[in-house]
Amino acid sequence: MRKAAPAKTASVPNRSRTTAKKSPAKPPAKQSAGKARHAAPAKKKPATKSPPRKSAPAKATKGQTKAAPTQRSAARPAPTHVPRQPSRDEAAALKAFERAHKEFARGHFSTARDLFRSLIEQHAGVSEVTARARTYLTIAEARLRTEASLPRDPDSLYDRGVIELNRGDFVAAQEMFERALKRDPEAADTHYALAATRARLGAVESALQSLERAVELKPVLRVRAQTDADLAPLRNDPEFERIIFSTTRP
Repeated sequence: MRKAAPAKTASVPNRSRTTAKKSPAKPPAKQSAGKARHAAPAKKKPATKSPPRKSAPAKATKGQTKAAPTQRSAARPAPTHVPRQPSRDEAAALKAFERAHKEFARGHFSTARDLFRSLIEQHAGVSEVTARARTYLTIAEARLRTEASLPRDPDSLYDRGVIELNRGDFVAAQEMFERALKRDPEAADTHYALAATRARLGAVESALQSLERAVELKPVLRVRAQTDADLAPLRNDPEFERIIFSTTRP
């Protein structure tokens, strides 16, 4: 009989000599949503502080008023107004008017009348100036008509002045007495009446001058002046005391 062949035994590879091929590492499987993740602990958000509440404005008590809120506004320069320069015709009209007005103020009504008439004719285009000139022209012509009807002798002018003084028209009375004195500068009664008229008009200084001249020409008028109601505005003035009660001149 044949001998049976010895059974072959499977050779076991030597692990020390041969290394098993390592299969490529599989990426770790994604964790399911259900599993807890080992994540870094979340940073806590800093607690935000709520803005402080504005306290309600205190109610104004009686007698106090609420202050209006001040508004800051940018300072703006004030607009400058440049006056319009007059034209050559306007400047000439103004100069002519000033000249005529000076004559009018001096009482030279005849000269003033002629100047105002010339102004109106030469500067008719300057309506504002010519309108004023016509007003003064009307007054000057009226005064000239009055002068033509006035008496010429000093006594009649004095009598006319006394009438105006008693009527209370002190301006007209002063004019009559001044006209009378131009014709008779040494009339004591006219100086006295002029002093009374100027006192009524409130022209104390000029009234005292007329009174002093009156008592120089006629000393007996001192007695009349002590009780004359027309001279009452002068009695508190020291100069009145000197004029009336002093017997010697300073």
